Amino acid sequence: MEGKRGRRTDCGPASATSSMQEDFSVVLSGEAGQGIQTVEEVLTRVLKRSGYSVFATKEYMSRVRGGNNSTEIRVGSRPVRALVDAIDLLVPLQQGAIEHLGARVAPGTAIMGERSVLGDVPGLIDVPLSAMAKELGGEVFSNIIAAGAICGILGADEGVLESYLAERFGRKGEDIVAKNLEAARKGYAIGSDLVKRGRVKVTICPDDGVRDDALMNGAEAVALGALAGGCNFIASYPMSPSTGVLTFLAQHAREFDVVVEQAEDEIAAINMGLGAWYAGARALVGTSGGGFALMVEGVSLAGMLETPIVVHLAQRPGPATGLPTRTEQGDLELALYAGHGPFPRLILAPGSIEDAFRLTHRAFDQADRHQVPAFVLTDQYLMDSYYNFPGLDLRGLEVEDHIVRTERGYRRYAITPSGVSPRGVPGNGEGLVMVDSDEHDEDGHITEDLALRTRMVDKRMRKREGILADCLPPELIGSADCETLLISWGSTYHAVREAIDRLGDPKVAALHFTQVWPIHPDTAGHLKRAKRTIAIEGNATGQFARLLRLELGHEVDHRILKYSGLGFSVEDVARGVRAILDGKGGDG
Repeated sequence: MEGKRGRRTDCGPASATSSMQEDFSVVLSGEAGQGIQTVEEVLTRVLKRSGYSVFATKEYMSRVRGGNNSTEIRVGSRPVRALVDAIDLLVPLQQGAIEHLGARVAPGTAIMGERSVLGDVPGLIDVPLSAMAKELGGEVFSNIIAAGAICGILGADEGVLESYLAERFGRKGEDIVAKNLEAARKGYAIGSDLVKRGRVKVTICPDDGVRDDALMNGAEAVALGALAGGCNFIASYPMSPSTGVLTFLAQHAREFDVVVEQAEDEIAAINMGLGAWYAGARALVGTSGGGFALMVEGVSLAGMLETPIVVHLAQRPGPATGLPTRTEQGDLELALYAGHGPFPRLILAPGSIEDAFRLTHRAFDQADRHQVPAFVLTDQYLMDSYYNFPGLDLRGLEVEDHIVRTERGYRRYAITPSGVSPRGVPGNGEGLVMVDSDEHDEDGHITEDLALRTRMVDKRMRKREGILADCLPPELIGSADCETLLISWGSTYHAVREAIDRLGDPKVAALHFTQVWPIHPDTAGHLKRAKRTIAIEGNATGQFARLLRLELGHEVDHRILKYSGLGFSVEDVARGVRAILDGKGGDG
């Protein structure tokens, strides 16, 4: 069924002119239960298979029905990776949707919806979705009509659209497939007609090289990275926004031979994870916000047992339950200082979907190599965002086995120059693998020998040198001779990168961190060379900026902070930096 029916034909020489759009932003907004996610799923996959680069992200309220949610889908002639405020086409499905998006609705925004639902909206492109859907058998088909209309506007391959719908609804029977195809065709005709009549202007052109790209979100990438790292056990209590990793691994548990345990609470989850590592498995524990607070004693236990553990902490706004379905970078200090008593750890913060895969794999390797807790720090924005890319780089992803076969006289906590003792597991050799949560001697027996206590603390802390030697350097985006250096970490990566492109100022560069602890030694040199530093963070206090001051003595000059529950848009970063450069901006 796939072919070139319906493909835009105005992509000739004129498409190379300066008037050509590089991307087009579509936003759908409505209440929970109206099927916005279905439209997002259809559009991202159909558009990608039609040769368009896509990016999708969502913001949603913590409710099953009602409220006002939205999803943004950017469609590009080039790769698109970040949220933008600008809306080229808005499809509001209920009253209040336009007001909900506020300042993002500009004079140039085309609004397509039902006048009977939205009322008298100036310039509204009235499409009677409900009435058309009822003719097909029910309002449930209105979402597919809307998806078809958007595909028609963008010039997606109509054959691809039909093929995907047949694939998606095939299990529901021929009648349902036929009605969905008819709904899509009706919508597609409407969208094509709107472009022909000049009601919506789009000049984006497809690239056939995109068709075979991978398309995934951050949660899927973390899960796949865990599998690449040898993960064969996950224990979690479901908690947004970390749950996507748990559900993905549960769905594929048989394929990858993974034991998936939905624990009764987070305390049980981390203790199960520690037990699994002790027994020789490679375990992942996933949680968010307050769930991690319950795991803190278990994190300390990992430090004392010197047992590896990988914790995926998907951040959301706090304190307490906060905004459970929104995003924030507010748990860096929590991950850094969680636990009583000092012990080494490392914290990785993916900035992209590709990072989410490779860094989760790395977390397993580093946790096992150094026998410490390794944190993968994500957030709702990264977990729920999709985009296409050529595919996961599987090079160099071997699973390193650091378990030794024990002999008689084996000492689990043998004092070594590196601080890392040979790690055995029960049943693998003749030695007794003894561990204890109290301070212990080299054999693992409880001790109150205070001189030995000092030596054991020193032994554990010596691991920091090895962790630092393996530390990932920050990525410099732009010139090392810049005057203004933006400092960012985690999921702000693509917004910062695109904002620098928009600013077009060769004197502005960025230093982006995907390992936020320990801090790489090269960092100090980058900071000293810049005349001005600006920290960009999704929290209210500039937690990473404070860490730079604590560890390196560097005081950033300005902070651009966002803690509304929404991720940084490209405009947020560009506007904030420009205001500082013009002397009109400051902290906040």
